[in-house]
Order: sequence, then structure tokens, then C-alpha cells
Amino acid sequence: FDPRHYLSTHCYGFPKTGPHRLRFLLESVKDLRETLKKKGSTLVVRKGKPEDVVRDLITQLGSVSAVAFHEEVREIL
Repeated sequence: FDPRHYLSTHCYGFPKTGPHRLRFLLESVKDLRETLKKKGSTLVVRKGKPEDVVRDLITQLGSVSAVAFHEEVREIL
């Protein structure tokens, strides 16, 4: 979870992530983790800037051969 998406991020005068969206995200992540656990896997969840968190995870794991990610689509006005 990138704190920049939850603290003082506004679009058109509204918070980017309000309480209802945050609840939905948390419940979705919890459900995904439980589903993966039933299949013998797990889900790593971290809070922080992705550029820092991913670097730290790669360092911690040591033998990472690939990293996949997506970038949020931003509106061009």
C-alpha cells in the first residue's frame, strides 16, 4: 500500500482513496490472501513507496530473476 494514495491525494477536490474504497481494498486483499493460502501459497503485503518496498524485498529474497508491475493510468487533461 503506497501511503501517497491515502494521504492528501486529491483529484477534482476529492480524496483519491476515501474510507469506502479503502475498506473495499482491504477486504479484497484479505480475501486474496485467504484464497492463496488455501492453494498453498501466500501474499506479501507491505506499506511504503513501491520503489523502496520492491527494492527491499529483492534484497531480502536475494535470488530474484524477474519483477512485474503495472503503472496506474493517469488522465491527461
